[in-house]
Amino acid sequence: MKFSLTWLKDYLETTASVAEICDGLNAIGLEVEGVEDPAEKLAGFRIAHVLTAARHPDADKLQVLTVDTGDGNPLQVVCGAPNARAGMKGVLGLPGAVVPANGMVLKKSAIRGVESNGMMCSVRELELGEDHDGIIELPDDAPVGTSFADYHGADPVIEVAVTPNRPDCMGVYGIARDLAAKGLGTFKPIAMPAFTASGSCPVEIRTDDAQGCPAFYGRVVTGVTNGASPDWLQARLKSAGQRPISLLVDLTNYLMLGFGRPAHAYDLAKLSGAVVARRAKDGEQVLALNEKTYTLDAEMTVIADDNGVHDIAGIMGGEHSGVSETTTDVLLEIAYFDPARIGATGRKLGLSSDARTRFERGVDPEFLNAGLDLLTGLIVELAGGSPSEVVRAGSPPSEAKVIAFDPGLTLRLGGVEVPEAEQKRILESLGFTVSADWQVTCPLRRHDIEGPADIVEEVVRIHGLDKVASVALPRVEGVARPTATPQQKLERGLRRAAAASGLNEAITWSFLPEWAAEHFASDQPLWVLANPISEDMKAMRPALLPGLLMAAKRNADRGAAASRLFEIGRRYFRASDGLSDEKPTLGIVLAGEKTARGWQSGKAKPFDAYDAKALALQLLEAAGAPVANLMVMGDAGAQFHPGQSATLRLGPKTVLARFGMVHPTTLKAFDVDGPIAAVELFLDAIPAKKGAAFARPGFTPPALQGVTRDFAFLVPATLAAGDLVRAVQGADKAVITGVRVFDVFAGQGVPEGHKSIAVEVTLQPGETSFKDADLKAIAEKVVAAATKLGAELRG
Repeated sequence: MKFSLTWLKDYLETTASVAEICDGLNAIGLEVEGVEDPAEKLAGFRIAHVLTAARHPDADKLQVLTVDTGDGNPLQVVCGAPNARAGMKGVLGLPGAVVPANGMVLKKSAIRGVESNGMMCSVRELELGEDHDGIIELPDDAPVGTSFADYHGADPVIEVAVTPNRPDCMGVYGIARDLAAKGLGTFKPIAMPAFTASGSCPVEIRTDDAQGCPAFYGRVVTGVTNGASPDWLQARLKSAGQRPISLLVDLTNYLMLGFGRPAHAYDLAKLSGAVVARRAKDGEQVLALNEKTYTLDAEMTVIADDNGVHDIAGIMGGEHSGVSETTTDVLLEIAYFDPARIGATGRKLGLSSDARTRFERGVDPEFLNAGLDLLTGLIVELAGGSPSEVVRAGSPPSEAKVIAFDPGLTLRLGGVEVPEAEQKRILESLGFTVSADWQVTCPLRRHDIEGPADIVEEVVRIHGLDKVASVALPRVEGVARPTATPQQKLERGLRRAAAASGLNEAITWSFLPEWAAEHFASDQPLWVLANPISEDMKAMRPALLPGLLMAAKRNADRGAAASRLFEIGRRYFRASDGLSDEKPTLGIVLAGEKTARGWQSGKAKPFDAYDAKALALQLLEAAGAPVANLMVMGDAGAQFHPGQSATLRLGPKTVLARFGMVHPTTLKAFDVDGPIAAVELFLDAIPAKKGAAFARPGFTPPALQGVTRDFAFLVPATLAAGDLVRAVQGADKAVITGVRVFDVFAGQGVPEGHKSIAVEVTLQPGETSFKDADLKAIAEKVVAAATKLGAELRG
């Protein structure tokens, strides 16, 4: 939220500097995001008097001016403005000044052969308006040589971040109240313009939706003149980033930005019959002020007349009932809407506005009458007209929350001792009522106050969070006990192992677009957020790969030849009991070039499924998984290429990982160029390590040297080499210490539908060396184990 220092001083009598105000805002929890000081942008611009103006010798549309800057040394300036003439006063940008509109640094230069010492400036060039037809013309009494920033009265603009729990500070008036409580000035009461209301309201106003719109107030003002807003009003709106439109519209925006109270003005001539707050009908449509048409349903509250919907209640007005320059009679509307209904409607329509931001957080229900009177008074004062009496349909929430408070809680909970008198002063300055027995009545605008802890927070933030002493946590004597959980240790070790493997860690959003989440959801129900940070980020991720694929795409779009990314995070599912089920996961994406092109290697080589498998096995081993017992099985998921992917399992049901090449359909859905290899390790499925002794047993190398024997088998072409290795490994676990595939062949000499797999078997003798009979017996066990898989020993 942005506002000018002048606007703040409308409600706060203060002599504090901008720096002191910013420090105060930060101290009370309204974080200052930036300060714009126009004086800095206008440095180097001075008021100048044009002494002479003559035609440029080589350009019909240029003039050569002689200007006085007040130092007695007139400067020569070339100017193309049609209104430049001798005797006028304008704004001169001296060499070295930076033009705010385009960032151009002015310098002494020659224009068509004539020296120019700066530039006479227009309103647009100084970002003071849109006029660019000529240079700025100042009054005759403008002091020559004076800094234009000082003459113009440059007004600093402060931007603060208002947290969602502080809707009372969504207006400058509320911010002034907090600063006054902090001691930075005196809070001013609202200056209510005087007016006389007469006659009953000619329009029936009612609410037929007491839940969505508990209170709906309005009155008619006839005979108004809608034109441009006065300079003071335009300046305040511009400081807040609002574009002035017309007096009536600007005044409603002024009420919203100044006091946090949205309101609306309808052109009475465009209304027909009663104006009603009601539920929309399924399929009803409205053309909103943003020139978009929205289809409504019965869960939404609208403002309508006999002809149909005019306003999406609390969010945005309709295009066809808004005021214009020809408007002479207006219906002013001010209401209290249910915050939950406003939030749900805005999310469903994908529609955001300043009004929605305030209504869904909760506006002040006590400010309905005062807000309508203030708006009416300003309209009568600035646009004329005769206001009618107010029609009040329904009533807003009026029961204030009363909390029994113990002042001693401030020290116990807040960690700072504040005298009771000071606590009472702080609370009363914020609008709370404190009784003698410390029954604290909360103002209705403070929807965030729910209990004593919230009152402690109010006292401490105004008293000063910097006054809360830093206190060390109690430390147990002796050796510090480990605090990391087994899961944390597992993730820490995997993070280091992945980084050591040449992968770069990525941290992606836990939220995804619905289409991306659904692509990876398979048969699991998705978690979809009711109040997402963005409509494009509303589904909790069911896998880590979508975020990593998007990151790899962004890298590729920016010229990265390869992306080796990993992330450790959570996948989210809806459990059978309806609660969130979070599963720790490690995801890996290998995109682009594995090996760059070179004179030795030739063309660049991409990653393949074997790279993904190697990483999966390496990281599972680092996690303590029994890698030797893993089975390689298919069914990695529809997101993977069926012929180039698999899962690693402990038994047929426990899936520890899936790996392989990403399916072309998935690459197309994410608009990623392939091929891309990917891995997902399901950390929750990795069996916990069994309890181990404090120290490992000493390593004793075998007394006898191991021997190797080679076996070549004809096996069905569909048999995985890993299954053969596992079978051979289990043929005699006492002596077989290693099995390695060293050749796979299919082709001439091998029957169709078969392949040849050659393995090297390492045998480790125990107390005595192997005899021929021992080796023969072991070989027979190996062949027998392979035969069970359909293998045949080659001759």
